[in-house]
Amino acid sequence: MLKSKKMCNVASGKEKASKVLKNAKIINVFTEEIIIGDVAILDDTIVGVGSYDGEIEIDCKGKYICPGFIDAHMHIESTMVMPIELSKRVIKSGTTTLIADPHELVNVKGESAIEFLLDATENIPMNIYIMLPSSVPATKFETNGSEFTADEIKNFINHPRVLGLGEVMCFNDVIDAQSEILTKLSYSRDKISDGHAPNTHGKRLQAYACSGVETDHECTNFEEAYEKVQVGLKILIREGSAAKNLDAIVSGLLKSNLPIDNFMFCTDDKHLDDIEKEGHIKHNIKRAIDLGMNPIKAIKMATYNSANTYGLKRMGAIAPGYKADIVILDNLENIDVLDVYKDGDLVDDTTFDKCRYDIKDLDMLKTVYFKEITVDKLKLEAKDKNHIIEIVPHQILTNHLFEELPQENGYFKPNEEYSKICVIERHRGTGNVAVAPLKGFKMKNGAIATTVAHDSHNIIVAGDNDEDILLAINHLNEIQGGYVITSNGKVVGELELQIGGLISQLSGHEVQEITSQMINTARNMGVPKHTDPFITLSFMALPVIPQIRLTDIGLFDVDLFELM
Repeated sequence: MLKSKKMCNVASGKEKASKVLKNAKIINVFTEEIIIGDVAILDDTIVGVGSYDGEIEIDCKGKYICPGFIDAHMHIESTMVMPIELSKRVIKSGTTTLIADPHELVNVKGESAIEFLLDATENIPMNIYIMLPSSVPATKFETNGSEFTADEIKNFINHPRVLGLGEVMCFNDVIDAQSEILTKLSYSRDKISDGHAPNTHGKRLQAYACSGVETDHECTNFEEAYEKVQVGLKILIREGSAAKNLDAIVSGLLKSNLPIDNFMFCTDDKHLDDIEKEGHIKHNIKRAIDLGMNPIKAIKMATYNSANTYGLKRMGAIAPGYKADIVILDNLENIDVLDVYKDGDLVDDTTFDKCRYDIKDLDMLKTVYFKEITVDKLKLEAKDKNHIIEIVPHQILTNHLFEELPQENGYFKPNEEYSKICVIERHRGTGNVAVAPLKGFKMKNGAIATTVAHDSHNIIVAGDNDEDILLAINHLNEIQGGYVITSNGKVVGELELQIGGLISQLSGHEVQEITSQMINTARNMGVPKHTDPFITLSFMALPVIPQIRLTDIGLFDVDLFELM
C-alpha cells in the first residue's frame, strides 16, 4: 500500500522519482512511435513517461530508450554454462528476460533437473522463467535417462516462475489424441503451451492447434509460418547457432504486410561464442532491421509481443507501472547497446558479484554410464545402396538419401564425403550402439564426440576412422560428459560438461575460449563453415525433426515416424 501510494505521488508529480532518465527518445511499443521525454523510476518500477524530476537524473539526450529484450524460447543447456554465467553474457547485449525450456537436462535427470534449475536461477539479476518439458522422453524410439510424467508436471505447474508447458515435440501423439500428452496440456490450460510441429499442415495442423498449443518455433519459411498464424498459433522466429530461420520468415512477413502482433524472436540454441560475436536477441532485431523492418516493430517483437504472449504482466514496455528493465541504445540501425538497467539499477561489473551457486545434488555430476564398446560394434555393412543422413546447411533439418557407399571387405569405409556417425546409449547401460553414414560433415583424420545429443543426450560421434571414434567415446566416459575431438590416436580437444553431460562448471569466458578453439580445430579437420561442428552434430539424433535421424536404437524415418 505504501509503495503504491508513493508510486502514484511520483507519477502525478507530487514527489520526486528516485531516478529519472532525461531527454530521451522513448520507444512506445503500444503506439509504435518515438516520444521525446523523461522516464521516471521508483525502485524497480517505471512510474511515468513525460517531464519529471528525480533524486538522480541521467541525461540521455540523443539516445533511445526501449524495454529489455526477451528471448521467448531457449535452452540454457545449449550454452553449456551455469545460468549465472549465461546471464552475465546476455544482459550486456540488452536481454533481461529468458524463457527457458530445460527439456535437455530433464531428459537426463528428470524431476531433479527441474529442482536444480529453479534453484540455480532463483537469485540471479535477470528474469529467468521455466517452461516444463512436455515430451520426456521425446519418443519411444530412443533411450533417455529419465521420464517426466504428467503428475510431475502437475507438481510444478503453479510455481511462480513456471509459465506453462514446454515445446510439445510429440506432435504426432497430440494429433492422434494420445491421453498422456492431452493430460499434460490440460494442466497448462490456465498458462501457455509451446508448440513444436515442423512441416505440419492441413488438418493435422488444425488438430495440433485445437489441442491448446499456442506457439511454434520450427518454421523454416514464411509460407509455413503464415499457415500456422492462420490457425491462431504465434510464431517464434528462431535465429540460433545452427538453425537460422529469420531471413526467410521476416522477408516474407515484410512482403505480406501481415501485422507483427503474432511474431516474436527466440534463439532456441545458441553458443556463447556466437552470443559474444553477434549479441543475443539484439542480433535478431538488427537482422530484421537490415532486411527492411521498421526498427520499432522489430523491438516490439523482441519485447512486448513476447511478454504479452507469455503472460508477463507489466513487462516489455516503457510505461507507467511496468518493470524497469530498460535498454539504452545509441541508434536504431545497429542496435548498439550503451547501458542496461535491470529493476531500475544500472548493470555494471559489480552486478553479479554476490551471485554464487554450489551444486547440491552431486548425482547431477555422474550421468555417463555405458558398457564396453569395441570396434566390432562400430561396423556397418555396405549394401548396394544405404540409407544416408545428409546435413542441410544452416538448418537442423536433414535430407534422406539412398546411395552407394565406399566400402572395404563388405563394410562401409568412411571418407571425406561420407562420415561415420554413431550413437551410444549412456544412461542405463543397455549396450545400444547404432551406426549410419553421414553426408556433409566432411571430417578428416579424426572424430568429434559429445554427450550433447538432442533430446535424449546419448553419446553421438562422427568421424572417418573407427580408432579415433572409439577413443573419443571412451574419453567422454573418463571426463563424465562434454565435447571431445580426436585425431591420429590422440585427444586434441576437450571441454568437460559434468553437469548432466551438458553444462560446465567453468566460467563463461573459459567455456567460450575452449569452444572457440575446438571449433577452429574442427574446421581445420574439414568441417565446413556452414555447419556448427557440435550443435549440428547434436541434432542428428533428434527424432522429431525431418527427415532422417539416428538414435541409439537405429535409423529413424521422421516423415513416416518409424524405425527403418
